[in-house]
Amino acid sequence: MILIKILLILCLLTILYQDIKERKVYWFLFPVCTLLFGIIYYTKSIQVVFYTSVIINLCFISCLLTIIFLYAKYKLSLPFHKVIGLGDILLFLGLSFTFASVSFIIIFISALIFSLILHIVINKKESTVPLAGYMSLFFGLTYLADWVGIINSLYLI
Repeated sequence: MILIKILLILCLLTILYQDIKERKVYWFLFPVCTLLFGIIYYTKSIQVVFYTSVIINLCFISCLLTIIFLYAKYKLSLPFHKVIGLGDILLFLGLSFTFASVSFIIIFISALIFSLILHIVINKKESTVPLAGYMSLFFGLTYLADWVGIINSLYLI
């Protein structure tokens, strides 16, 4: 299990680095992260709870992406791909395999707020946000906090 955790942190750090430096992330990192997220969560939960949570989380992400699509189309009058990147969408889908539904929604929204604040503090001039990178950092820190015992109820709620 320690190898899986190390690989996950390395994948998340790679996403962070590539998204900040190049604004392009290797596509294969997202399925690898998804697989690692799923393995960790599956081993921490009951099989039925795992599948139920993943389905609920995917529904939440689908609703969120639908709202972004509608907002981009009708309010901003921009194509969807100009508002959110493919890497962001792939990370959102992968993150659906991380935690129980209530924990996931709280941590996901916290990651979005963290990304906004970090972007405002670091890059005031840049108009685009490396969202996948910032969220990878947040989720990596969340996992580390869980593994060292600072947080102890990520898989219970």
